Amino acid sequence: MTALPLLLIAQAVPAQAQEEAGGQLPDAVPTVQLSAEELPPLASPENPDEIVFSAQTVEFDSEADIVTAMGDVHMVREGMRLRADRVVWNRRTGAVEANGDVAIRSPAGESAYADSASLSDTLRDGMVENLLIVLENGGRLAARHGVRVDGVSTLTSAAYTPYRAYGYDGEPQEPSWRITAARIVHDPETNRIRYSNARFELFGVTVMALPAFSHPDGSTGGASGLLVPDLRLSRSNGLEVGLPYYLQLAPNRDLTITPRIYTEVLPAIEARYRHLAAEGAFQIGGMATYGTRREINPPAGFVSSGNEDFRGYIEANGRFQITPYWSASGSGRLTTDDTFLRRYDISRDDRLRSTVTLERIGRDSYFSLAGWAVQDLRVTSDAGQQPIALPVLDYRYRKKESIVGGTVNVRLNSLGIVRTDGQDTQRAFASAQWDLRRITALGQEVTLTALVRGDAYHSDENANTLTSFYRGEEGWQFRGIGAVAADIAWPFVGEIFGGVQRITPRIQFVATPPLSNLEVPNEDSRSIELETSNVFSLNRFPGNDRFEDGARITYGGEYRLDIPRFSLSTSIAQSYRLSREPALFPDGTGLAARFSDIVGRTDIRYGRFLALTHRFRLDKDNLELRRNEIDFSVGSRTTYGEIGYLRLNRDITFNVEDLRDREELRAAARVAIGNYWSLFGSAVVDLTSQREDPLSQSDGFEPVRTRLGFGYQDEGLEFGFTWRRDYDDTGDARRGNTFLLRFALTNLGR
Repeated sequence: MTALPLLLIAQAVPAQAQEEAGGQLPDAVPTVQLSAEELPPLASPENPDEIVFSAQTVEFDSEADIVTAMGDVHMVREGMRLRADRVVWNRRTGAVEANGDVAIRSPAGESAYADSASLSDTLRDGMVENLLIVLENGGRLAARHGVRVDGVSTLTSAAYTPYRAYGYDGEPQEPSWRITAARIVHDPETNRIRYSNARFELFGVTVMALPAFSHPDGSTGGASGLLVPDLRLSRSNGLEVGLPYYLQLAPNRDLTITPRIYTEVLPAIEARYRHLAAEGAFQIGGMATYGTRREINPPAGFVSSGNEDFRGYIEANGRFQITPYWSASGSGRLTTDDTFLRRYDISRDDRLRSTVTLERIGRDSYFSLAGWAVQDLRVTSDAGQQPIALPVLDYRYRKKESIVGGTVNVRLNSLGIVRTDGQDTQRAFASAQWDLRRITALGQEVTLTALVRGDAYHSDENANTLTSFYRGEEGWQFRGIGAVAADIAWPFVGEIFGGVQRITPRIQFVATPPLSNLEVPNEDSRSIELETSNVFSLNRFPGNDRFEDGARITYGGEYRLDIPRFSLSTSIAQSYRLSREPALFPDGTGLAARFSDIVGRTDIRYGRFLALTHRFRLDKDNLELRRNEIDFSVGSRTTYGEIGYLRLNRDITFNVEDLRDREELRAAARVAIGNYWSLFGSAVVDLTSQREDPLSQSDGFEPVRTRLGFGYQDEGLEFGFTWRRDYDDTGDARRGNTFLLRFALTNLGR
């Protein structure tokens, strides 16, 4: 016979004795043995005056109107839940006495634990001994004695800790910090915790006294108040102190205002506004000051004291999903001068891009209407030459198995570029591409491609473009493009070393009639880099303004090995141009001669411990390395080392400004000391010499930036110290040392 739990639903007001079967209710209810699995979840009663509870044993004293429940007692009223070993409920007075592993949970998610509790029958108010309250954000309030009236908890001899700490051995331990107080008041209505006669303890040592202190309880994502200050010391600005103040304007809107005080320059003000809506979110931030602005590249022998002027920076970004298919997004960055971002340690970007986009993404179609602009902060930049692209329209439609089982992709594109002191260009094209992919009976993967495209261009002031073969001819120009390609890959797969290996030779044939490429402007196909990712592309120019013509064969292969915890993949390829006409590619790009340079890539992975990627380009004539790029990392999540090396030795003539040679070394490491401490460092070194790039000012070993520091991080505390050195003077952003102190507490305020 299955045992069912006793479920008692009673009015939470004094009740008259009830009669059942012509007599009084029994004084005692027989014990029912229950397992934890058989206890059903108790739902809140619809009537706010009702209490629902279950227990293993229930006794009812009809004369005193007292209900005594024992054995895993659960009570629910208006979302308040109580669990205890024994509960005595006086229905006349409404008093509830709970003993033994008492747990109380509010509808908001706050939980309280105690040895015993004296409560009202609303389960919201009462007195508790040896109390522990677990807040919704994980913070904990512990006290010897607690009283709760109208939802407000007043604790005496209490302490607040941000979390329940566990060591790496899984055993409980003391958190790294806590606040002790003679009296703590927690008011869920205002979502704040207030302290009287409190002390802040760090690693068990009292750091400071807090006579009167309060902070948000974290239940609503934060509340207005001061945040942890920022401290920094740099040669350019001296000692910097930032005092951020957080304003919660609404549950979905906030504003952070940060006054910044410096010892070497005038103060600055920084602000950031964030807004979350049902359709999306956006944020706007910026910084402003009044100070000295110096030229980024003054004439030789001229020393400028600079001009006092307004200086600042603003950035914004956001995205909104208007309908399931339509979305709008944008981002913008703008500064008053070339060195402000670096001077105030905001960013080291040398170009700031602003964009706005309206998109529709369908199952088989894509539409985009966009615009963008660039602010160039480089020493050699000419503001008048920077493009403003508006509008940029792109539409794509895909139709599967439409012609002979292939896929047709239709594309419409237009682009308008204007410059304040440079060439203006407008472009529009329409294209259709057909692709058919099949697997033969021998396992060969065959892909056939056919492309047709028509272009229309209009440009003026072409002579203002410095690189002559980027200009094109003024006025209207038209171009037709046709291309066919056949690509065959033949993978051979087998078992080896307890894993799987795959050897895949590949060959591709592409043919395109001669094109009038130089008659149209080149705005988006300038930075050419031959590598494994594009050597088999239909068009190896980036962008759309240049299209590779002639006939060519590309051949290569790939090897891949996958065994438990280890993988290796490597690929290599080269192309041969069948046409004898001169190539459009500049010398040094690896594509100017009939035989291209040889490109390859190797990736090695050993679990999460080791990762190595090597990309290379070998000169077709003497096998000299024209590109040598290595990214290597080794270690665990807490202790690791990373090395990055890049050498571009293209030997390209000076009239191609987009393809400068460079050699650079990057290194970074982090070493864990114990469970929470770590040392870290990084460095960037410019290895470019004038032998590689005659325009370079480096002597072959020029440090760009180095960084060293240490840090501590656990669940509730993070702090660290960082030293960084910059080696270049750029305008008023001076070379020198910067020291940064970081200190952050979790579950305290925001």
